[in-house]
Amino acid sequence: MSKFGGSLFGVSLLLTVLLGAATAAAEYYNYGNALDKTFMFFEAQRSGKLPAAQRVKWRSNSGLKDGLAQGVSLEGGYYDAGDHVKFGLPMAFAVTMLSWAAVDNRKELTGLNQMQQTLWSIRWGTDYFIKAHPQPNVLWGQVGDGQSDHYCWERAEDMTTSRTAYKLDQYHPGSDLAGETAAALAAASLAFKPYNSSYSAILLSHAKELFSFADKYRGLYTDSIPNAKAFYMSSGYSDELLWAAAWLHRATGDEYYLKYAVNNAGYLGGTGWGMKEFSWDNKYAGVQVLLSKVLLEGKGGAYTSTLKQYQMKADYFACACLKKNGGYNIQTTPGGLMYVREWNNLQYASAAAFLLAIYSDYLSAANAKLNCPDGSVPPQALLDFSRSQADYILGKNRQGMSYLVGYGPKYPIRVHHRGASIPSIFVQGSSVNCAQGFDAWYKRAQADPNVIYGALVGGPDQNDYYSDDRSNYEQSEPTLSGTAPLVGLFAKLSGKIGSYGGGYSKPYQTPKPPASYYKAPTPTTYTPKQSGAPIEFLHSITANWMAWNTRYYRHKVIIKNNSQKPISGLKLKIEDLTGPIWGLNPTGQNNIYQLPQWLKTLKAGQAYDFVYVQGGPQAKVSVLSYY
Repeated sequence: MSKFGGSLFGVSLLLTVLLGAATAAAEYYNYGNALDKTFMFFEAQRSGKLPAAQRVKWRSNSGLKDGLAQGVSLEGGYYDAGDHVKFGLPMAFAVTMLSWAAVDNRKELTGLNQMQQTLWSIRWGTDYFIKAHPQPNVLWGQVGDGQSDHYCWERAEDMTTSRTAYKLDQYHPGSDLAGETAAALAAASLAFKPYNSSYSAILLSHAKELFSFADKYRGLYTDSIPNAKAFYMSSGYSDELLWAAAWLHRATGDEYYLKYAVNNAGYLGGTGWGMKEFSWDNKYAGVQVLLSKVLLEGKGGAYTSTLKQYQMKADYFACACLKKNGGYNIQTTPGGLMYVREWNNLQYASAAAFLLAIYSDYLSAANAKLNCPDGSVPPQALLDFSRSQADYILGKNRQGMSYLVGYGPKYPIRVHHRGASIPSIFVQGSSVNCAQGFDAWYKRAQADPNVIYGALVGGPDQNDYYSDDRSNYEQSEPTLSGTAPLVGLFAKLSGKIGSYGGGYSKPYQTPKPPASYYKAPTPTTYTPKQSGAPIEFLHSITANWMAWNTRYYRHKVIIKNNSQKPISGLKLKIEDLTGPIWGLNPTGQNNIYQLPQWLKTLKAGQAYDFVYVQGGPQAKVSVLSYY
């Protein structure tokens, strides 16, 4: 190992300098840790029989009989938000976003050891979509009645509301929902192709059938499933048809789909609409960026002229976000947050930030600039905008609050989410019925007993004000469609600053209820101690190299005392460690380590790091004891 010693010291010194520049804003730049938490939200939203590896321990099995009354198994999938309805349109959009991250941010996610988590998150959705598509022209688009579900406040494990399933077929079309599901499955087929080619092929087959169904039998899904109108009303299906075609072209390379997007560019609005929004309902900007990639790679061929029109609209969206669009710009709050709508505004900011990070990469790869009415700008400007939105979300805002639950010292503790606000079924075994939930838990001023890590709440108003109130659902409810774009966004930003703060250990554990759960909370003095995690580990990979046909990784683990008191006698258990370790002393007990003698106590807020080198997966670090 002496062969690595000198080079490791040099790498360590260089990284220390680089990290020193980054840690001036580390509170906001800890994207790797934020990414790690984001995956936890998708686990909290799972419907069906939960796997043994489920990390959100306050959840249990639910919705096991979904679809059986209609003669189909629709177990699985994701609950949409703070409710227990499985809405097909936003769920499919979320899976498309996760898949896009897996495809275009593969390098970053792999470097952060998060690709497997990404694929699991995708597959929980795609397995459900396969069940929901039992015939070429049939798609089950929703499970649960939004009206009755919203009249009750109960855990998913206690559900007493209707679990009616609603389907699309040739007599009840839904081109928007079928098109988005086709896009999700096509994008997911690309995500899985390097790892599971047979599953990838299955997904692609379903995607092709659903696109044909969406195109042949046209109509709005909310006309066929009126129950969804009050919750996810579709504004049209033209964008989803183009969106699905663009993804199928990328997944198959088949010119048929590119020709479809070109021939229908004007009729379906692809080259006509210049947008200032990208969301579960409006995919035009996404279509325009995705097809610009074809042009930027020099693969336009006979379609170059129309693809240039698509890129002009992609540029319109990007320039509007940068406020360089000749006055036709997005609105922002005084604190710099993209502001689109009063209800759940952060979903628009997260989606736009992810899309511009993607477009920045496409432009950079082609050595191209963004041409705006107010002047041309380099691709880095797009990434800077994306970073500004990510930083705002993580706490760089007027309220000093992270809107990603569980991240940072101050975040929402009264989230509009049934499961988070009611004690776990493993803590309170008796059922919580429909009305009882409202009386006993919804109206309580106390903090949620379960921290729903990684949930992106709706966020502040146009003046940067946020009310941490469970009944304020416009601001305090998290959604799949809002959180999903953060995976690619955080992965990209982590890669740009050396993956600082990859996150490990504590985000995987369910904390005890904060002390404020038993009495009226005082948000102004809320500290990390209340999260139940006095010690946090921030795990990152700071270097890697090949030696003797093996790839070795240098792992850096930051131990941080998040409590308000000093911690002494800290002992750590480190499992699956196969290489050397620096910065900790062995205790003589197997796999047990302690801080060096010169550092017997970690003061409140103090951090200390150690390093180890090994090939293969990272070691498992956990707290054994302290006082």
